[in-house]
Amino acid sequence: MLLSEDNPHFLEAVDAPATVLRFGRGEPIRGLRVIPSEVPVNFVYGGIPFAVMMASPSDLDDFTVGFSLTEGVIQAPDDIRGIRIEPEEKGLRVAVDLVPDRLHEHLARRRVLSGRTGCGLCGIDDLDALPQARLLSGPAPSVSLRAIRAALAALDSKQVLNQRTHAVHGAAWADMNGTLVCVREDVGRHNALDKLIGALCRAGTKPDGGFVIVTSRCSFELVEKVAVFGARTLIAISAPTSLALERARRLDMTLIAIARHDSVTVFHGLEHIHSEDGLT
Repeated sequence: MLLSEDNPHFLEAVDAPATVLRFGRGEPIRGLRVIPSEVPVNFVYGGIPFAVMMASPSDLDDFTVGFSLTEGVIQAPDDIRGIRIEPEEKGLRVAVDLVPDRLHEHLARRRVLSGRTGCGLCGIDDLDALPQARLLSGPAPSVSLRAIRAALAALDSKQVLNQRTHAVHGAAWADMNGTLVCVREDVGRHNALDKLIGALCRAGTKPDGGFVIVTSRCSFELVEKVAVFGARTLIAISAPTSLALERARRLDMTLIAIARHDSVTVFHGLEHIHSEDGLT
């Protein structure tokens, strides 16, 4: 696979300084504030534009693999023969070279989608049409509260971009001991999760070996993306939506939300959570 780091002309800052005037109780204070970069990322498959995402210009190879997978363009990273990232006048162009069979399927699917209004679930007429649920098989793994708390406690220190900007979302993968293995960040919560999934797929990570944490509310789409990857446990810092909870129940995905290092709320899958003191 040809990756973007092989393209020496590609370099984009993930944050930028902004001159600000801060008003408080005293005199206004002039200074600098670091804010995250946001650029249009144009995904192009077989020379044909597919979608433009507003994203942080980092970990774009991971983003490409994760986005392609969760959007159903590919079934595995090996379906991508190459990725080339090029600057455009107003953003970045990500040219994805698919294997022939996958490209033909994508083009056929794209013809079905043409003319639809852009949305989070384009081309889907009902929830049963979504392909993700079939990727989940077997019982959800057991996860310890100790591991969950350890991962949550370590998360802030691993969000490097958010420490500088206080304005981006994070998605993390922790192993069953609660060790954070991978963290990705983006101005978009969906993008952060796509980047994480892409990184995990490229590394050959087994989805039953840990759990996903997102630093946002838990929406339906996030549950679906985690299901595509095949993970069975999702932890969100904020609450889930009603549809996200409904989908998690249908998939038998363990869903934990309103998660802090000292307290968590189990919305589904209590039988898969255990603690050393036997409370679950």
